[in-house]
Amino acid sequence: MTQEDGELDSLVRKRIRALRVAQGWSLEELAIRANVSQSTLSRIENGRRRLALDQLVTLARALDTSLDQLVETASDDVVSSPVIDATHSLMRWPIKADPGMTVVRQRMTDPPPDSPSRMRAHPGREWLVVLSGTAILLLGNRRLRIETNQAAEFPTMLPHAIGAEGGPCEILGIFDRDARRGHQRGENVRGTDGDDRPS
Repeated sequence: MTQEDGELDSLVRKRIRALRVAQGWSLEELAIRANVSQSTLSRIENGRRRLALDQLVTLARALDTSLDQLVETASDDVVSSPVIDATHSLMRWPIKADPGMTVVRQRMTDPPPDSPSRMRAHPGREWLVVLSGTAILLLGNRRLRIETNQAAEFPTMLPHAIGAEGGPCEILGIFDRDARRGHQRGENVRGTDGDDRPS
């Protein structure tokens, strides 16, 4: 076994124990859930028994996680810098663990559009939180006021738009792959009309 393999082996064992303890389970409780003996589980956690793939799959299921997450190694690229889009007053960060997801931070100064024709609908889901100020979310026929530290989550197939109320506001949004594509297409289509809001 190489040093790297030994480190991964130790990490997986510690992770199994930490997940068990976080659930508030004894060795006996996890052993019952995973259908292994308590002594086997104890030896796995303490490094006195070889880790077998079939047992790791069973333990991952019992711990409500995946095998991939159970054996995931630390990444060197923990910290990432945003891609800055000054034209649209926003920053974007891709989520490395799920390349379809993107985090966006944006400062808004304009109110939401006054014409329903400027509301957009596209596949996907969005989640956003107002970091400062007050945002107005137009969602279908509804007008929702979102204050600082309040969040909104909605399917983007509903026509929607967002803007500031009573001064600038700053939002942090999470977009799934479909929502991100819908916004990118919208930016390309709207590029010349000055409407640079993400929703």
